[in-house]
Amino acid sequence: MWNKLILLSVLALTFSYLALAYEPSPLQDFCVADPSSSVKVNGVACKNPMQVKAEDFFFSGLHLRGNTSNQLGSKVTPVFATQLPGLNTLGISMVRIDYAPWGLNPPHTHPRATEILTVLEGTLQVGFVTSNPDNRFITKVLQKGDVFVFPKGLVHFQRNVGNGYAVVIAALSSQNPGAITIANAVFGANPPISGDILAKAFQVDKSVVDQLQAKF
Repeated sequence: MWNKLILLSVLALTFSYLALAYEPSPLQDFCVADPSSSVKVNGVACKNPMQVKAEDFFFSGLHLRGNTSNQLGSKVTPVFATQLPGLNTLGISMVRIDYAPWGLNPPHTHPRATEILTVLEGTLQVGFVTSNPDNRFITKVLQKGDVFVFPKGLVHFQRNVGNGYAVVIAALSSQNPGAITIANAVFGANPPISGDILAKAFQVDKSVVDQLQAKF
């Protein structure tokens, strides 16, 4: 009897954890973000619903090309709760990404979101890597109108493999998906990760690590 009760308790705790593993469903019609509030919550405090306006649910600018004049040749324009307050608590957001010819959105992860991407213009190579121990590299070349999904938390990238500009729109399953760019996190941490640690992790000489850290 006690064994059954223990088993049921463990199962209940497990499913409770899974239920809380994603952003909870809203308990009201909306919770427009109030960035001026001093209240600290897991998200952003709600604006008084009687003060909500249509502009709180509106964003303009995704028709504009992002400035890709940088070393990577790409530009991400986010539409998160910061830019669109009405997204607060709704568990969704989106981005526009522009790519110069051969521009790259470098390997990165979104710790809080799955991403689904649609190509509006251009030709992109996309890919992600599965978790340990397999570390499978799954990649495909996309054309205009193609859709690809990046599972939550996995390292992924996009690269323009055409001679013209490329544009995508992507949706993410969080109002604040987060982004961890692998190179920046590893070689540009503040304070820096010890060169000895990185040299051993990457199986290279420490001088190589020092050169990479100097770039970040």
